[in-house]
Amino acid sequence: MATSANPQPEGLKRFQEMTRQLKQYEELLGVVYWDMRTGAPRKGVELRSEAVGTLSAETFRIATSTEMGELLDRLSQPDAFASLGEIDRKLVEETRKDYDRNRKLPPELYREYVVLTSQSESAWEEAKANSDFPGFLPYLERIIDYNRQFIDLWGVKTTPYDTLLDMYEPGTTTAELDRLFGELRGRLVPLAEAIAAQGDRPDTTFLEGTFDVAAQKRFSLFILKQMGYDFEAGRLDESVHPFATGLNPGDVRITTRYLLDDITSALFGTIHEGGHALYEQNIKAELAGTPLSGGTSMGIHESQSRLWENMIGRSRAFWERYFPELQRHFPGQLDTVTAEAFYRGINVVEPSLIRIEADELTYNLHIMIRYEIEKMLFNEGLNPRDLQEVWNEKYKGALGVAPSNAGEGVLQDVHWSGGSFGYFPSYSLGNMYAAQMMNTAQRKLPDLNAQIAEGRLLPLKEWLTGEVYQFGKLLKPAEIIQRISGESLRSSYLCDYLEGKYREIYRL
Repeated sequence: MATSANPQPEGLKRFQEMTRQLKQYEELLGVVYWDMRTGAPRKGVELRSEAVGTLSAETFRIATSTEMGELLDRLSQPDAFASLGEIDRKLVEETRKDYDRNRKLPPELYREYVVLTSQSESAWEEAKANSDFPGFLPYLERIIDYNRQFIDLWGVKTTPYDTLLDMYEPGTTTAELDRLFGELRGRLVPLAEAIAAQGDRPDTTFLEGTFDVAAQKRFSLFILKQMGYDFEAGRLDESVHPFATGLNPGDVRITTRYLLDDITSALFGTIHEGGHALYEQNIKAELAGTPLSGGTSMGIHESQSRLWENMIGRSRAFWERYFPELQRHFPGQLDTVTAEAFYRGINVVEPSLIRIEADELTYNLHIMIRYEIEKMLFNEGLNPRDLQEVWNEKYKGALGVAPSNAGEGVLQDVHWSGGSFGYFPSYSLGNMYAAQMMNTAQRKLPDLNAQIAEGRLLPLKEWLTGEVYQFGKLLKPAEIIQRISGESLRSSYLCDYLEGKYREIYRL
C-alpha cells in the first residue's frame, strides 16, 4: 500500500473499498456454487439459480459502474499510478482489464447467462448419470451461443477461440498451443506406441475388487494432512466431479469422488484437488480480501494439482513411504502386493475413455481432443448437435477407443455445462509448467526424493509457497516460470520426464 512518504492518491481508498466488496460478493457466490455441487436439493435449482443471477448481476453492476471507471482513470494517471504500492498497482491493472472487458457486455445478457449456467450444471449431473446427450443439448446450444455473442462483443483476437483462451491463460494463443501440442504429440505418441509394442504390461489385478468407501475417505484425509492441507481452513466433501473452491485463504474447500470398485479414483482425485487447495491456502496475507487472492492463471493452478497428483502422488518415492499405510487401511486386500508392484500398476499406460482417470502419458491426448473440438466450435462453426459424433470419432482416431454412451463420452466433464470453453488446454499447460518447476525443485532441493520417501512432504510445499503460492495474482504465468527456471515455458521438460519415467517402468 502507499507509504507515508507517498500520500495516497485521491480515490484509492474508495477503489479499495469497491474491490473488497466485489471480492466479498465473489466469496458468497462461491459458497452457493459449492453447495449446489455437493448435494443441494434439486427442487431448489430454479429459484436458487435466479438468486445467483441477481447477486452476480449486482457484482457485475459494481464492477462496470461509472464510478469504477472514473476511479480507474484517476488511479491510472502516471503520477497517481507511480505513487501506488506494488499490490495496489497490480490491483488497478487487473481491475482495469476486467472492467474494459465486462463493460462490453449488456448487463441483462450477462445475468441471463449466469442463470443459465447455474441451471445447466445441475442438468448436466442428471444428463451424465443417464447418458442423455439429447436432453442436455438445449442447454449446451444456448451456452455456446452466448459465448459466441460474448466473443463478438469483446472483440475477436487472432481467432475467436483466442479470445476465450485469454480468459484462463492470459496471452496464450492457438498458434502457441498448436506448437506446444505438436511438440508433445511428436515425442509422446511414439513413446506410447513403443510401450504398446513392448507388451510387458504391469499387473493391475490387485486394483480390482471392492474397496470400502469409509476407508477410502480415511486414507484421503490422511494424505491431505501429510501434504500440509490445513483442515482448519478447509474441508473435504463429495461431488459428481471433483473440484476445489477457494473462497479465501482461510476457507479452501475440496471434493472428491469415491467409487466402490476403484481405489485410485478418489485417491488421485483428492491429491489433485489438494494441490489446488495448497495454492489457495498459502497466498500471502496482504492479498486476502482482494481480487488478487487467487491463482494467477488456470495453467499455473493446474500445474499444482498435476504436480502433486502425478509427479509426487504417482512417484516411486511416495509409495515407498505410503504403501504400507494403504495396506493398513485395506487389510487383507493388498497384503501380497509390493510397493514396487503397486507403483508400476498405478502407472500403467493404456488408452482409456475417461480423462480424469487417464495415465500421465495419454492424458495429454484427452486434452488435445477437447482443444481441437473447442477450436472447431468457435473458429469453424461446428454445430453443437454434432458434438457427440465428433467426440467419438476423435477418440477412435487418437486413442483407438470409442465411448459406448454419452456419460463416458461427451458428457463426462462438467466444464462445458458452466461455460468454461478455453479451460481444457490449462491441464496440459499445467503438466508442462509442473515438469519445469519440478526440474528446478530437484536441483534446489537435492535430497527431495529422499524426503518424499520418508514422508517429509512439507519442504516441497514450503518451496512452492515461496516460488508460486504466496504471490497470488501479483505475478503473471510467464513471470513465475521465468523466475523459477530462468526460462520461458518449454514442452521438453514434460517430454523428458515422461520418457525417463516410462522407459524405466516398461524397460524400453
